[in-house]
Amino acid sequence: MLRHLTVELHRQEVRTWKKVIRVISHELNNSLAPVASLAHSGSELVKLGKYDQLARVFTTIADRARHLEEFIQGYARFAKLPAPRPEPAAWPDLVERLRSQIAFQIDGPLPEARARFDASQIEQALVNLISNAHESGSPAAEIQLRVRKRSGSVAIEVSDRGPGMSETVLANALLPFYSTKRGGTGLGLALVREIAEAHGGRVALANRDGGGLTVTLTIPQ
Repeated sequence: MLRHLTVELHRQEVRTWKKVIRVISHELNNSLAPVASLAHSGSELVKLGKYDQLARVFTTIADRARHLEEFIQGYARFAKLPAPRPEPAAWPDLVERLRSQIAFQIDGPLPEARARFDASQIEQALVNLISNAHESGSPAAEIQLRVRKRSGSVAIEVSDRGPGMSETVLANALLPFYSTKRGGTGLGLALVREIAEAHGGRVALANRDGGGLTVTLTIPQ
């Protein structure tokens, strides 16, 4: 039995690594192939003396380089997530930092008592969740953040009015490298899960009545 389990775990590990390599190769090719083509086009424009068209070439190269940098940084954050360093944090301060980065609404009052968590990691998790809500096509006014105190824990909910998720997607959405988005890395929700579990908490996803999705990040206090 142990030998069988060991073999099966090894097979799963190999499948995972193959998937990682496919995702990375696909993303690298999507950025490097256009850059190589644009570099060639830029060289031809120089030969023809069409310097006025070079700005477009350089802008596109810069865009592809920025996209590749964001992709690599996403993998780095997931692979090198440090152990959280919980400290007392005020909810209004966290919300203010979030609002400086992305639009959302507050649903209900924020707890007056300070919470205890790694503020930078929770902020990153919430940026990911709110960004996903925007990408779902939900109106910005319908993207809501709610914080609720529970017995021994705090629940942070991000809700939207997008299309929600099918049962299959709900079952797999938190897995690394699982994505339904074209060009998606499948690391956004996986990173949220890693951050929650590193704090001793959990993440849950549920479709909303009337359409949309609610993601709940629960951490002990």
